[in-house]
Amino acid sequence: GAAFVLLYLVFLVVLGLPVMVMEFAVGRASQKSCAKSFETLAPGTKWRHFKWWGFGGCYLLMMFYTPVSGWMLDYFYKFATGTFKSGMNSEQVSGVFNDLMTSPVEMIIWLAIIVVFGFFVCSRGLQKGIEKVSKVMMLALLALIVILAINSMMLSNAGEGLSFYLVPDFGKVKDVGLGKVITSAMSQAFFTLGLGIASMEIFGSYMNKDRTLYGEAVQICALDTFVAIVAGLIIFPACFSFGVQPDQGPALIFVTLPNVFVNMTGGRIWGTLFFLFMTFASFSTVIAVFENLVAFLTDTFGMSRTKASIINGIIMFFACLPCIFGFNIWSDFNILGKGVLDLEDFVVSNLLLPIGAMVYLLFCTTKFGWGFDNYFEECNTGKGLKLSRVLKPYLKYALPVLIVIVFVQGFIG
Repeated sequence: GAAFVLLYLVFLVVLGLPVMVMEFAVGRASQKSCAKSFETLAPGTKWRHFKWWGFGGCYLLMMFYTPVSGWMLDYFYKFATGTFKSGMNSEQVSGVFNDLMTSPVEMIIWLAIIVVFGFFVCSRGLQKGIEKVSKVMMLALLALIVILAINSMMLSNAGEGLSFYLVPDFGKVKDVGLGKVITSAMSQAFFTLGLGIASMEIFGSYMNKDRTLYGEAVQICALDTFVAIVAGLIIFPACFSFGVQPDQGPALIFVTLPNVFVNMTGGRIWGTLFFLFMTFASFSTVIAVFENLVAFLTDTFGMSRTKASIINGIIMFFACLPCIFGFNIWSDFNILGKGVLDLEDFVVSNLLLPIGAMVYLLFCTTKFGWGFDNYFEECNTGKGLKLSRVLKPYLKYALPVLIVIVFVQGFIG
């Protein structure tokens, strides 16, 4: 509930923002992907081996993110073709999602479309085209989610959902465990920004020197947080209005929101537009990480973009299948109480991201890596918000402790 949201916002500022800037700095200073960035900035050192960590982390992230992107596309198709009809009750809406989860063939079809189209775009090098379209689609998405939030807050029992979401109840924190809530908030601060596996670094390599990196990162975090908060204003009032548990994870967007759409005027149109924009939003992330994977093979092995895209596409398709099978034919699979998707999510969020973030931190702030002075100069190049040297002790000594806490608590949990 709200106590988690409050802690998440704190850690987004004190934990996520500094690490994001470090990834941007490494990317912009080297003008390379993770395959060559560390070697470029600290030639002849062992830091270059981190490239394999970033490469593997991006793969593992996409192993469960890409199938979910396929679900978005599937729901766009379902709303557009009339699978969701006005007046459906919550059981019927849930049934559509359950049918999807029990059909590996259906999920594989949508996965294949995302993988093929994603690597096709990367093979063509259409960065500028995607950027232009993204701006239009994301502005439309922002406008749409504000409208949906207003509609959701007018539902019956919406007040109960808003109270859960916006009014902290530290009694619930005590029941769940303060350590678990803090660790979850820290992990979410990493995950929402995709830190620690070089997925942000690739954006840094495309940046020019006109603006300071802290200024750019603050804008990104602010927009990311705005979308997250408004999404909560859509989801949680709807949960309490339609009797959906707020801890269902991925099902929230595929069960709760369709319940909102089928019970509002013109819901089919709103639902179609929403999942169209969400498909594009998730696909933008897919493209960004796929670009990292393509750049890695081209930089490391000198492949053409086309060959690197084909190889990555084949590997990615088969690597995503366990996540899909985890909902049906491998539904009995269980490690530490987690299914396939939850296990992959746990490894990325609680292990790969914090360890990777620590690598960037040490590389940017110690004499054994790139060094704080080089990092400081790169951060403050351009116009905008500057990094103060007063923060050097925090970045060098306090921030590593916070990252270690994320790792240890996540691993123990």
